[in-house]
Amino acid sequence: MTVPAGQDAPTTSRMQDAVRLLLLIANAADTLPVGHDAPAGSVAVFRTQVALQKMDFWLRNPDYLAAFLLDRFEETSDPSLREQARTILESDEPEVRRYPMLRYRFGAYEPLDEALSVLAAAGLVFRRREGTPGHTRQHNYYLTDQGQSVARDMITDVPELKYYVDRVRLLVELTGGIGPSALKDMQYEQPEYADAEWHTRIQTIAPRVRERLAAIDAQETP
Repeated sequence: MTVPAGQDAPTTSRMQDAVRLLLLIANAADTLPVGHDAPAGSVAVFRTQVALQKMDFWLRNPDYLAAFLLDRFEETSDPSLREQARTILESDEPEVRRYPMLRYRFGAYEPLDEALSVLAAAGLVFRRREGTPGHTRQHNYYLTDQGQSVARDMITDVPELKYYVDRVRLLVELTGGIGPSALKDMQYEQPEYADAEWHTRIQTIAPRVRERLAAIDAQETP
């Protein structure tokens, strides 16, 4: 797909996507219920494509994650949330770790089929559709025992990848109990996200979120 002028931004490779998705699913999936019909060797399941895309968006866009943290801080007054946002915003993370996603009809979206095919071919993650013939109700992503083992080994072999593990665990904590549709609605609260034209990359909000953090700090300054 052609990206309009002015939309140049870092993009990911198929292998980068595969590694990131494996770490996301391995650290956010639910333990497989006893008796659940699942591919052989499965130990956990991550439910719905919408949830996967929304979680991946925050993982790929630290500036939007910082905004999410500040939203929760203002709801709860939990200072740890503001400090986690500060850690992101006072670093170059929103610039160097940002991999923007395209805006589609239902929000941020990136085709993940190639990355998921890499994981499936290696026996690490399998996608299964739920529904009736001709009507898919949802996609589930099954982590295998081998996938769980590979995800652990990755962190040992490449300690820098622990960044994604820490971020995923933070997202699991932040999004606990929130359904996929509600996650999508939360992302639409950012005007740069909601107003992005279809098939263009969703723009950064880092400058605005940094200003927001400064304003919050100023309110608490005696």
